[in-house]
Amino acid sequence: MTRATIHDQLSTLADPTRGRLLLLLEKHELTVSELCAVLQLPQSTVSRHLKTLGDEGWLVSRAEGTSRQYRMASPLDASARRLWQLVREHTMEAAFAQHDADRLRATLAERKLKSQEFFSGAASQWDAMRAELFGRRADVGSLLGLLDETWTIGDLGCGTGQATEALAPFVRRVVAVDSSRAMLAAARRRVGDLENVELRHGELEALPIDDGELDAALLFLVLHYTVDPERVLAEVRRTLAPNGRLLLVDMVPHHRDEYRQQMGHLWQGFSREQLTGWLEGAGFSGVRYTPLMPDPAAKGPALFAATARTPTAGGQGPGGRARATARGSERRSSRLVPGA
Repeated sequence: MTRATIHDQLSTLADPTRGRLLLLLEKHELTVSELCAVLQLPQSTVSRHLKTLGDEGWLVSRAEGTSRQYRMASPLDASARRLWQLVREHTMEAAFAQHDADRLRATLAERKLKSQEFFSGAASQWDAMRAELFGRRADVGSLLGLLDETWTIGDLGCGTGQATEALAPFVRRVVAVDSSRAMLAAARRRVGDLENVELRHGELEALPIDDGELDAALLFLVLHYTVDPERVLAEVRRTLAPNGRLLLVDMVPHHRDEYRQQMGHLWQGFSREQLTGWLEGAGFSGVRYTPLMPDPAAKGPALFAATARTPTAGGQGPGGRARATARGSERRSSRLVPGA
C-alpha cells in the first residue's frame, strides 16, 4: 500500500463505514452495487468511501466489463496490518457486523443463482456458444497443458506437422519423423521457426532416434500405413526411456475397402485384442484401448486411442525389446535439410 503516516491511517479508519467495507472486502471481491446492497447505503456514499480507501492504499480494484471489482489490498505494510487487526476486532463486535455478514451471504447466493440461471438457459446451446467464442478445439488444445514440460516427445509419422505444432509450446523438445520428404517439407513450412522442434527423415521401422531418447511417443493415424506394425511398435519401444509413454490413435476395424486403393491403407483398422497383443509383445505394459466419440461431421471410420508405457529403469519387456535393440544399428540419422 502507499506510504502514509500512522495519523493518516487512523484518520482513514476512524469512520465506521470504512471499517465495514474493509471487513467485507478482506475475503471477497465485490462491486459497488453489491456493497450498496450489503451495507444498505446509497451508491454515492459507498463510492466516496471506496475512493478514500483506495487513495490511502487500503483497497485495489480491477475492471470487469462495465463495472469494477474491489478487494482489500494485500499484503499490508506492518503498521497498517497492526492497525487493521485492532479495527477489525472492534468492527466485528459491532451490532451491524452480523447483519452485514447475513446480507453478504444473500448477495453471494444471488450472484451464484444468476450464474446458474444462465447455464440452465444455455445448456442446450452451450457447446455451440463456446465453439463460436473459442473455437471447437479449445478444450482439446488446453489439455496439452497436462504434459510434462521437461519431456522430449516423438511425433512419429508427423506428416505436415500439425500435431508437432500443437505439442511444441508445452514440452522441452519435439522430434518429428516422417518417411516422406514432401510431408517433411510441408512440416518445415509449418514449424521451421520453432526452436524446440527437430525434423528428421526416416522410416518407422528404423527410426532416426537414439535408444531411450524420448519420454513419450505419438503415432497418430499412421500405423495402418505400415507393412509390419509389430516391428514398428518394437522400434518405438526402443526409442522410449524407462517409464516412457505411448499414445497411438488409429481406426477401429472397418470394411472400407476403397481406402486401400484410394489412400494406400494397408490395414483396415485394429482391434483391442490385436493391438494389445502387439504392444505387450513389444515390451509395453498398462495398455488401454479406448474408442473415441465420433465427430458427427466425420465421414471416415471411428477412431480409438491406445496408451501404454515402458517398464521403469532396469525393466525389460518380453521379446520385442531384444528385437528392437538388435535393430538399433539399422536406424538412419538423416534429418530434413533446407529445400528437402
